[in-house]
Amino acid sequence: MNASRSVTPKELSELLLNVAPVRPVFIWGAPGIGKSSLVEQFAKAVGLDCVSLLGSQLAPEDLIGIPQIEDGTSRFCPPKSIARKEPYCLFLDELNACSHEVQKAFYSLIHDRRIGDYHLPAGSIVIGAGNRAQDSAIVKPMSSALLNRMVHVHLRVSYREWLDWAEVNDIHTLVLDYIRLRSDHLWSQPPKHEEPFSTPRAWHIVSDALHAFGDTITDAQLETIAFGCLSPHHAGQFKAFYKQTGSRFQLEAILKGEVTWPHKPEDRDVLYFLTQSFRTRIIRELPEDRNDIADHTKQFAHKAKALLKDLAAISFEMAQTVVAQDDQQTLPDWFVVEIVRDLPRLVEKRDGAKV
Repeated sequence: MNASRSVTPKELSELLLNVAPVRPVFIWGAPGIGKSSLVEQFAKAVGLDCVSLLGSQLAPEDLIGIPQIEDGTSRFCPPKSIARKEPYCLFLDELNACSHEVQKAFYSLIHDRRIGDYHLPAGSIVIGAGNRAQDSAIVKPMSSALLNRMVHVHLRVSYREWLDWAEVNDIHTLVLDYIRLRSDHLWSQPPKHEEPFSTPRAWHIVSDALHAFGDTITDAQLETIAFGCLSPHHAGQFKAFYKQTGSRFQLEAILKGEVTWPHKPEDRDVLYFLTQSFRTRIIRELPEDRNDIADHTKQFAHKAKALLKDLAAISFEMAQTVVAQDDQQTLPDWFVVEIVRDLPRLVEKRDGAKV
């Protein structure tokens, strides 16, 4: 399903509070971005138990129950986990991964909050969630009848909201510092082939592993963890970040003029990491409209141009990656115009320049 508009985790929580009590909601989103945990948090916030059913592992009888004979007639008895007397939040996870027979079994549950003769207690809430076809996940087309029974929302990753959450949930300092520098690495599009990819869940796993190793972790162990959880590019950058945390080359020190760009051949991976972090910092600091620029931002823009010139003297290719076009993030046009004026050669190959 294509999204005309997506919501952040905070926006989703507010929407669930207002919509879910009166209408079933279906949450679309990529794997590992927190759909399940958000539903559990919502249920806890409204004082309801959360009962999760995994659609990809259900058969119709798991939902509607097994027929029993009572007084010469048969009736279906739903499973004990569903047939409760007190209101609760029923979470139908991976709903669009279940078979069409199971989807049909969900019709009355979602529309009428009923399974056979059993009705969900008043005050109960039904929420569904699933991945998208473009995420290389196991999904099946959802029938129009089922689609039309729910309010559909599309969840996206928000690095600011994730950092707010991570800071109070014991996420490892190394992961926090890295995402602050490379917020664009919090999530990556799932690959079409079998390969780890970056998600908030994957970074949480990295954090747990780092906590487990503690200060005894070696470079090789960190590399194994990173490449076992994250997109290969992000894993390589995280490794370089770990390497530069123990050196004097840090972006903040370079911006302050305390040190210069690393230029030794053995520091090329660190230079590449710093270059990409520098690009992300420029995009984050500079406004899209030049009229919105503040005095301190003007100083940063001048400093950035000077550092670009210094970087070009060390590696012209890496300096070009700072100003290269990108499908997701681009430098403000007014800043590029100033670079064209001051450093024209850097933007000669701006379309698709790569290291």
